[in-house]
Amino acid sequence: MSERNKPHNGRDGDGNFRVKQVDLDDVRTDPDGEDFLRDDVRQGGAVADTGALAGERAAEIGRRIEENRDDVRKLADEQ
Repeated sequence: MSERNKPHNGRDGDGNFRVKQVDLDDVRTDPDGEDFLRDDVRQGGAVADTGALAGERAAEIGRRIEENRDDVRKLADEQ
């Protein structure tokens, strides 16, 4: 049998993620940083935050998603 080629899941040949990794707090303090960030997202599709507050932002997004699900359930039950 031939060997099955496994998907790369967004990694290059060395096993590293191809997504650009930056500290978003440092980028935001640079006067042209947000413009560079927008261009990187347009060209590459994503930028990973490696800063100290990256986990806190992800936790906040998770909380907002759960709140939204609860709100949608309440509205669906009312109708």
